[in-house]
Parts: sequence; structure tokens; C-alpha cells
Amino acid sequence: MARRLRVQFPGAIYHLMNRGDRREDIFRDDQDRHRFLETLGEACAKTGWRVHAFCLMRNHFHLVVETPQPNLAVGMKWLLGTYTSRFNRRHQGSGHLFSGRYKSLLVGGEGGYLRTVCDYVHLNPVRAKLLRAEEPLRHYVWSSFPAYLQASSKRPPWLRVERLLGERGIPKDSAAGRRQFERQMEARRGQETEGHFQPIRQGWCFGEETFRKELLAQITEQVGGHHYGPEVQESAEEQANRLVAEELRRRKWKESDLSARRKGEPGKVEIARRLRAETAMTLKWIAQRLCIGTKTHLVHLLYWRDRKGQGAKGR
Repeated sequence: MARRLRVQFPGAIYHLMNRGDRREDIFRDDQDRHRFLETLGEACAKTGWRVHAFCLMRNHFHLVVETPQPNLAVGMKWLLGTYTSRFNRRHQGSGHLFSGRYKSLLVGGEGGYLRTVCDYVHLNPVRAKLLRAEEPLRHYVWSSFPAYLQASSKRPPWLRVERLLGERGIPKDSAAGRRQFERQMEARRGQETEGHFQPIRQGWCFGEETFRKELLAQITEQVGGHHYGPEVQESAEEQANRLVAEELRRRKWKESDLSARRKGEPGKVEIARRLRAETAMTLKWIAQRLCIGTKTHLVHLLYWRDRKGQGAKGR
């Protein structure tokens, strides 16, 4: 069965989200929310996870988790499975609680990307209109934001605030620093635009270009035929583009030569043939990448190229 590839490495940071099956509630009351956070704390004790932010909504949750060890998959399996069992036991239910596999977004550790993801999580109640315009963020008690404003002795030990405070220019977890953090977030609340967090909602990684390329290199090594997902597709494209660049160098062509040369140029057909043999890219993608025209035209060119090759062998 096809499944999403989970990229795991020491020190990885993820934005994690999962919804209830058929968008049904995963938290029916505050006791459920308390139970989920207790279960999350147990998962952190087992795995060594560091939680930078969380937000519990009615039918879904958000977590920003750092994994010192490459153990996201085993940890999430335990967390979701254990909470589901406890939820079903309490509510006399059975079967699935969560909808499919959880969403995981890999977050770059440099360049302020962690700060942006944590802002996204902490502002989730605002986007869901669970707070009135005049109501402060701290009033939504089921996110980590109010905990950030408390002394360290009152926070759960698995919630790590130092890194996010540091990214916001707050060098010390002090009363003054916490007040500064609250002022910054209240100001940030009024600056959000509709498209600002789009890469977090739709992407598979969120970071600098070098970070994305490093991840793609890892994915290329790990991917199998049973994996799917946007990161797998992007990894396949990266591999295909490397092959095209190699062929261009070998022929001493420039990238512009692909569009300048005629569609049936034999060199372009040879590159297309290699792409078909060594990558999983579609005929449509290859035709567009090599400026050959339509998929149908490429099929025609490859057919006659192979016919000529067979004829030469027969002579």
C-alpha cells in the first residue's frame, strides 16, 4: 500500500497536524484536552521530544516538535494510538479517532522559520474566530501561548520556550522577557494577511533553499515505489533536472538551446529517452522540460528513434 515518506534525522523540527476522522471532534471537553496533553508529555518522556508550540482545537491539533533522535514516526504512532485508546475507553467508543495519517511539515532551524511556524500555531484561535477582537491571546488556554507567559516552574517540562524567545530577540526567560513576548505577539496578531502562512498550509518543507535541497537529497536515497507525496515528486524532479544538466554539459549546450533547437532534434530525443529510462517523470513533463512539444509528439519521436535503432541492429 502506498504511504507518505517520513523524513527523519536527529534535530529535525516538524509542524504536525491531525484532524478527527470525518472532521469529528477529538476533544469533547476539557478533560479530553487535559488527557491529550498528559499523553503528549508521556510521549516526550519516551522519545526525548522538545515541544516548541501547541494548539488544541475542537477537531484537530497543531504541534511544533523538535526530535533530537530520528524517532518521529514511532513517537507519533504511540501518541495517536494511546490517546485514541484512552478517548474510546472514556467515551465508550471504538475504531479510528483520527483521519488518516498526520500531516508533517519539516521546518528549517535557521532564518526565522521556526518563529513563523510557532506564530501560525499560536494565532490559530484568532483565525478560527475563537477570540473576540478585544480579547487577548492569553485567554485561549488550550495553546502553549499562555504557558509562555508563565514562570518556568509552572510550565510542563517538555515545553521549551528558550529557542522561540531567542528568535524574537528576547535573550532571557524572565518576567520582563515574557511581557515583551506578549506585546510582540499581540502586535503580530494585527499584521497577519491571508497569504502569509500559505507555505505552511500547503508545503512539505518550510526553510531556506539549501535546507530544501539537503532534504531532497535524503529523500532520493530513501524513496521507494510504495511512497508518494509532494516531497517525493519534488525529489524526482530534482533527480531529472540533474540528469538534464549533465546531458547539456556533455553536449556543450546551454539551457537556452533546448528552446532554440527544433522539437525533433536528435540530441533532445536522446535526452528524453534517458529520462524515460532512468526517472519516473511523465511524458508530459519530459516534453515540456525539453521543449519538444506535446506528449503525443514525444511518443512519436521515441517510437521512430527506437525503430531506427532496431533497424540498425538488424543490418
